[in-house]
Amino acid sequence: MKPVLLLDVVGLTARALAHMPRLRRLADSGWHSELATVLPAVTCSVQSTMLTGLTPAEHGIVGNGWYFRELGDVYLWRQHNKLVSGENVWEAARRHDPGYQADNVCWWYAMGMSTDVTITPRPIYHADGRKSPDGYVRPAALHDDLVGRFGDFPLFQYWGPTASIASTRWIVDVTRHLLRTRTSNLTTAYLPHLDYDLQRFGPQSPQADRAAAELDVALAPLLDDAEAAGITVVAVSEYGIGPANRPVDLNRVLRREGLLEVYVQDGREQLDPWTSRAFAVADHQVAHVYVDDPADLARVTSLLREVPGVDEVLDREAQAKYGLDHERAGELVVVAEPGAWFTYYFWLDDDKAPEYARGVDIHRKPGYDPAELFFNPADPLAKAKAGLNLVRKKLGLRYAMGTTPLDASYVRGTHGRLPDSSEDTPLVLCSAAEIPAGVAHWVDDDSGQVPASAVKNLVLDLQDAR
Repeated sequence: MKPVLLLDVVGLTARALAHMPRLRRLADSGWHSELATVLPAVTCSVQSTMLTGLTPAEHGIVGNGWYFRELGDVYLWRQHNKLVSGENVWEAARRHDPGYQADNVCWWYAMGMSTDVTITPRPIYHADGRKSPDGYVRPAALHDDLVGRFGDFPLFQYWGPTASIASTRWIVDVTRHLLRTRTSNLTTAYLPHLDYDLQRFGPQSPQADRAAAELDVALAPLLDDAEAAGITVVAVSEYGIGPANRPVDLNRVLRREGLLEVYVQDGREQLDPWTSRAFAVADHQVAHVYVDDPADLARVTSLLREVPGVDEVLDREAQAKYGLDHERAGELVVVAEPGAWFTYYFWLDDDKAPEYARGVDIHRKPGYDPAELFFNPADPLAKAKAGLNLVRKKLGLRYAMGTTPLDASYVRGTHGRLPDSSEDTPLVLCSAAEIPAGVAHWVDDDSGQVPASAVKNLVLDLQDAR
């Protein structure tokens, strides 16, 4: 059975590929196609669709997070694989070959994943409030080996204002090590670098082009290793990133209409999902709006449809057309117009914003916040303050980072809605000479696109693993 290396090159589009000669050589030597992604076109939803072959309505991952009704709280970026329903690609292969080996480097929902090797970021949260870089590694003995060879996972270069190529280089180095030391049938690796400058500066910026070239240089040794070892490479992208020019504050609209409630702690407002009649969990260009009382649905629907920047408001029936009608989804799912995207902001006065709003705090914020990619441009001392806090950290003192701006207009790139043009359509590339017949059957006759749900079948067909 021929091994496969499945790479998630986030944000890969034809424009980015034009600046990536090594990856383009792989595409030219094999085959490539546009990829028909799913709604919402965000990391957790698309990755789960690729690995299970199911829609979000079937596997249950309706976004990067949602309102956990049974807990009464919003949580993004949970990590346990039990949240995902359905059979992963390696589990399907094991039905026919119980000895099938699979390794995962940083694809999402890795905790408890049934792969043979699992590597994913997992910070240490110290008792004194500090946070240190680290990862969850299985088998456990592999952890110290990887840290000894490659250092700690570069958590602060993985997300936030200092996010950089360093995190992707670490992932590439670890993946190369696994290919050298193991004989796995499937190795998956998540390469996030294009997420950063394309959101910071926009997909048509010089910074975006440089990021693509930088990623290609980092990726080349891994592609060379795979080629030399006779490993088939499949490179996919979850979404393309389009220009952003209009942040939309859905929660502020709902609050002004008396539908969203807050409570106050230490003079700062907190979202109160337990008493709110309606609130939105913003996730890039898609927002799940949870409406407590069915009697309010018509009013909330009408209200949201009038908000500038809103393209669609989907009830359960309309969600079904997109394969998104799952109980975790909001009673309404709102899709932004091209160029627009949804903030999570619910306060009306920045002086009353919660403490986490000015920091990188992906687990406490009740929505996605791309402003975390910036040192506050309005504060010329933001970087210096961050440096001082790092000194405090090294001295063992408690500290709070306050680098994130509360002005969403700095964000220049976004995603989440289905693509509007080839410029923001993700790709699938394969080093094999021909597309497998089984997957060719899935290709859309009109667009020529390979559905994200066919990636699972693509891997199995390339290996003839069934």
